[in-house]
Amino acid sequence: MDQTLSLRQKALKINLSKRFYGTFAEIGAGQEVARHFFQAGGSSGAIAKTISAYDMVFSDSIYGREESGRYVTQTRLLRMLDKEFQLLEERLGETKGKDHQFFVFSNTVAALNFKKSNEAHGWMGMRFQDSPHGTANEVVIHVKMLDPQNILQQDALGIIGVNLAYASLLLHNDPVQFVRSLLDHLDTSRIEVNFIRFGGKLFEKVDNRLMNLQLVKEGMTHAIMFDENGTVVLPSDHLYKKDVLVVRGSYRPPTLVSVDMIKTGRQDFAKAIGKKEDDIVAISEITVSTLKADDGEITDVDFLARVDLLGVMGQKVLITNYPQYYRIANYFARLNVPHLGLVLGIYNFQQIFTEEEYANVEGGILAALGQLFRDEVKVYIYPYKSENGTLESLSNLKVPEKFEHLYQHLKSANQIEDVQNPKKDLLHIYSSKVLDMIVNNEKGWESMVPDSVAKTVNEKCLFGHPCFIGKKNP
Repeated sequence: MDQTLSLRQKALKINLSKRFYGTFAEIGAGQEVARHFFQAGGSSGAIAKTISAYDMVFSDSIYGREESGRYVTQTRLLRMLDKEFQLLEERLGETKGKDHQFFVFSNTVAALNFKKSNEAHGWMGMRFQDSPHGTANEVVIHVKMLDPQNILQQDALGIIGVNLAYASLLLHNDPVQFVRSLLDHLDTSRIEVNFIRFGGKLFEKVDNRLMNLQLVKEGMTHAIMFDENGTVVLPSDHLYKKDVLVVRGSYRPPTLVSVDMIKTGRQDFAKAIGKKEDDIVAISEITVSTLKADDGEITDVDFLARVDLLGVMGQKVLITNYPQYYRIANYFARLNVPHLGLVLGIYNFQQIFTEEEYANVEGGILAALGQLFRDEVKVYIYPYKSENGTLESLSNLKVPEKFEHLYQHLKSANQIEDVQNPKKDLLHIYSSKVLDMIVNNEKGWESMVPDSVAKTVNEKCLFGHPCFIGKKNP
């Protein structure tokens, strides 16, 4: 039996609690969240104020001017939360504040315009106390609205806003359930949640990396991103109109080959598009399927280890639910990336020409390859050394005969190329081999990975390292 509370039940529970009191400040797509609380009844016991400062001049006079000129940003949301929470404490702290927990719900969104030419997305947040006069805690999310009509997007925003308010005030002790509840009475065809951040004393033990991974696990988004410090960031904010190089791998652990794939791919890609290497954003990408253990589950420790190790290498990390490369190309196309480079190993490249990969794709393999090999996409192949010492590259790669003509076309169009000058003395290194050596405490694996990786694995006992004190093999 479905025990999910209705939206009215959620709003009414807050309204009648006699302990929650707060403000709703909404910009864009109406005041859909506040509407649910007013219609539920008993709102006078929980709502101090609602405001919707649509006019930019009026909004700037309240919350300050945005130097970027953009208003649907996390920065704008935080300004709104700051201002409205400050006003609550200043004006009601000595009265309502004695026996109520203050909260502010804010959003700044851009729903679909009349011409349907804009990106429909928004930022939402809750700042709230968990006790009277308590310190403020905070939850911020970013959403993409997927409904085809403005009125439907407004409706979806109202629903997820009620869910966020309810979860913040009444589900904060269970972050996983908190995340799952955000799409109560919604589904992923209507709205995508692609960023979440918990903050404040109440969430000191919450790891935002794991909470964003939870978004992928729950199917709420297909991709999450971490910067070099392991901080969760919104991909569209960091990659919009940037030239991007993506290097897919398991990175369990990152090896010297991983480093060389990034280095050589970046050099070749920069030269091909006439840019400086420093202008290329290099990203290490890991698919969810390679995060899963043999039992099909994702181990948090293993996931965090990979993010940490790539971070100490100075790498941005993208976790995706895109096993097929054409979907990666589509994803970056939506971010308006001018040029996209992909670095693949030979084995992964061969998988591109496997029809089984596209059994559920409308138009089959030809449609998928057409989406992958766009004019602005270049694919670089990193060589492989077989057990008999043969170096496998595009020069001796075999593809199914019926795709040979297409393969030759891609080569002649320079859309696929071997990386230039790979370090051939590293080609005996495989992540799986290094992992076995780490687990079995065998000597020599440290020479196969970057120094920073070896140091971190040893110090933190990552990837099953036994960490025998004083018993390292000679």
